[in-house]
Amino acid sequence: MNLKKILIVMVILCIGKLELHAQQLNIASYNIRYNNPGDSLDAWPHRKDMLKNMVRFYDFDLFGVQEALAGQIKDLSAMDAYSYVGVGRDDGKEKGEYAAIFYKKEKLKLLNSGTFWLSATDTRKPNKGWDAVLPRICTWASFEDKKTGVKFYHFNTHFDHVGVEARRESSKLIMRKMKEIAGNSAMILTGDFNVSQDNESYHLFNNSGFLKDAFETAAIKLSENGTFNGFKAKLSEERIDHVFLSKQFTAQRYGVLTNSFMGHYPSDHFPVMVVVAE
Repeated sequence: MNLKKILIVMVILCIGKLELHAQQLNIASYNIRYNNPGDSLDAWPHRKDMLKNMVRFYDFDLFGVQEALAGQIKDLSAMDAYSYVGVGRDDGKEKGEYAAIFYKKEKLKLLNSGTFWLSATDTRKPNKGWDAVLPRICTWASFEDKKTGVKFYHFNTHFDHVGVEARRESSKLIMRKMKEIAGNSAMILTGDFNVSQDNESYHLFNNSGFLKDAFETAAIKLSENGTFNGFKAKLSEERIDHVFLSKQFTAQRYGVLTNSFMGHYPSDHFPVMVVVAE
């Protein structure tokens, strides 16, 4: 084989290698609103199919949910393409809200998973931390992309809606736990943080040096609205649901998905979707 042919083969192999490691992941964070019969026509039985259709249409590969109760987890699990990890925050089993992580079984291999409580005293069992009014958790999972072999971690959480100290200290705790669990690996953090992009708790993540809000780094954005809607067409610039990425990921597209169906919304939060390159 002459030199020219050797060079051509090398170029082809290099291109193939680049393509192998440039796969996309569709990541989302979605507060699905707990199953509250008091929501009347916006209660879960009336919107669960809308929400599942959103997941399927936008083809989420990996998404963290907040406020999900055990029955809602079961309903989402009925989507054959997905499996999940997570536990209820009240007993570490099925009681209380989950911060579960759903993933496509055909695309991602689950390697490990766990849940810790956002607490100053004991992160291993159900309890409330600082000035929080409810137990709060963070669920995590490690995955391997079956096609590329890329390994990464996903953390998903829901911060307290009242405790200012709890939100601040939860940010610090999660970053410590991320480093403890994942080390220097690629990481994703999703959640309903109950704070906007102007809050100290948000900045603790975004200015940490190892995590960055995908909103800031994505080349293409569809984000002319905040992320909480209260089941109404609410206009706001406040994003309280966020997706943070470590430097190993490149955010290509970021969107706040404001779809409604016959005047109804799938949840009182809009999902945040980010398309990333591994």
